Amino acid sequence: MPLVTFKNVYFSVGQFPLLDQVNESIESNERIALIGRNGQGKSTLFKILAQIQTPDSGEIIKPDYLKVAILPQELPPLEPITVFEFVAKGLSELSDILLQYHELLEQTENHDDNWMNKISHCQTQLEHFGGWQIQERIERVIHDLGLPASKLVSELSGGWRRRVALAQALVQEPDILLLDEPTNHLDLEAIEWLEKMLLVYPKTIMFITHDRALLRKLATRIIELDRGQLISYPSDYDGFLARKAQALLEEEKQNALFDKRLSEEEQWLRQGVKARRTRNEGRVRALKALREVRQSRRTLQGKPSFEVNDANVKSGKTMIQAKHLSFGYTPDKMLLKDFTFTIQRGDKVAIVGPNGVGKTTLVKLLLGLIPPTKGEVKQSPTMQVAFFDQTRDALDKQQTVMANVANGDDIIPINGKNKHVIGYLGDFLFSPTKCRATADTLSGGEQNRLLLAKLFAKPANVLVLDEPTNDLDIESLDVLEELLLDYAGTVIIISHDREFIDNIATYTIAFEDDGAVTINVGGYTDWLERKKSILEDKNKIQNKKQLAKKDLEKKSGLNLSKNKLSFKEQRELAESPEKIEKLEAEILVLEQTLAQPEFYQKPQAEIQKTSHYLDKLKQQLETVYKRWQELDG
Repeated sequence: MPLVTFKNVYFSVGQFPLLDQVNESIESNERIALIGRNGQGKSTLFKILAQIQTPDSGEIIKPDYLKVAILPQELPPLEPITVFEFVAKGLSELSDILLQYHELLEQTENHDDNWMNKISHCQTQLEHFGGWQIQERIERVIHDLGLPASKLVSELSGGWRRRVALAQALVQEPDILLLDEPTNHLDLEAIEWLEKMLLVYPKTIMFITHDRALLRKLATRIIELDRGQLISYPSDYDGFLARKAQALLEEEKQNALFDKRLSEEEQWLRQGVKARRTRNEGRVRALKALREVRQSRRTLQGKPSFEVNDANVKSGKTMIQAKHLSFGYTPDKMLLKDFTFTIQRGDKVAIVGPNGVGKTTLVKLLLGLIPPTKGEVKQSPTMQVAFFDQTRDALDKQQTVMANVANGDDIIPINGKNKHVIGYLGDFLFSPTKCRATADTLSGGEQNRLLLAKLFAKPANVLVLDEPTNDLDIESLDVLEELLLDYAGTVIIISHDREFIDNIATYTIAFEDDGAVTINVGGYTDWLERKKSILEDKNKIQNKKQLAKKDLEKKSGLNLSKNKLSFKEQRELAESPEKIEKLEAEILVLEQTLAQPEFYQKPQAEIQKTSHYLDKLKQQLETVYKRWQELDG
């Protein structure tokens, strides 16, 4: 039996309904990805399911006991309340008593009779209403998500506030958990943690996401919201894309046949006196019905067409050159140490790492917005930067969409040609009506598209994109990827979207767990493979050292085997561990050198010489190991 059934559900805002006589069922233990274009009504569907909004008509059939919790797209407000208090708000029935009890426990002074009486009263009420189980539930969720219970929500970063909002939803132990863009503001480590947590979640999940890696790993079914209709597909995302393309092709053929028939009937009606003598009223009525069907048709909105305004921008070969860069707000807390990197024209550089580690600071250093503590950064004199800010501070929410892009002008120059602002915004899927609306009326995805339109209208040869994928629908994301791949200029991206980085990046600058900053050729997956390879090498070296140590301990002193060795061989045996350690250290240094992108800007002969020398050292190491085992055996 389905958990929830939508029966002829209708909800309309504006010209076309967001939900047009929708019928769909949600089963137990499903993980459903809800996808669709920005502004199609995905978040509205969630709000209707969570009973935050009411449909205009139709029926939502579900049992009375069913609990639905929602993680909204927006971050929690910067409230001056503790994390515990915020999470407890998810349990309205006993939250006030629990909050009072928690505040009393946090109180470190004035444990007088009045305090004891209040504690006792709270305990009595909690026992009467079964509140101890709820107290344990809140503490368990806070512990599982690694949240600081006593810290104020207003002091937390965006990623931590996202976790706190998720905790408030999870503490309700809902039968259906609704997640609206759950990976927004989370770093890569938190996204991977979220994936693992949701994969073992014992109940039904519905999630809206632009993160294709999350969708592929998590979804057991895909539901698309397209022009007011819900269409269900199996979980295979690549299969969905193929079936969707085939369905659109078939729809296009059917529409073409319909339009041809309508055109023929219109032509017949316009034949004049002769036609009027021979026509019949039934055919006229049929024509009127065809007109009504054509008028009510909702054509698929085209893909956005992004274009960067870079035709008249000159650009040198080397855009940014950082040498031995170090930065820290205090000497004992350095965010960056001895960082050297050269960014050339056409490079696509992704910067990854946990939230708060210094990614945005590194970008500011590279752009010359803040001075380094040590080292130097040189920017090309031809460099012109366009900056995409994930906080959307560049948008004036009270101004119209047009005013945000053109500052009151009707015409904007794009790549040497004058273009009307409404036509330009039409490429970003803004209708003339939307162009005249204020920015605060737009959805999160529409605001991101507007920010891209504002960004790309500015002449630039360096694009800096800070979380550009947040709230974008997948089709807009595909178009953005194509644009950046074909873009001749330089791109610097801060992103937690793994597939986006893999598809775009030529280099990945990674803030590692040990505080180091590494430069890696390729995208996110390439960086992970390199990390895995280095870790495996370190483990091998460590295991060999441990085995060597055990052997030496076992054979301490001169045993019978060693007595058979000559003096020269005994000396060779004693010196072997030191030789091995030196060779391993030299190999590690060379491997790190070969991992640096700027190394490959050197002459080909020098690159080959270093590579051959590394192979030679590895062979020497293998020889010394074998000889050591022979002598020690």
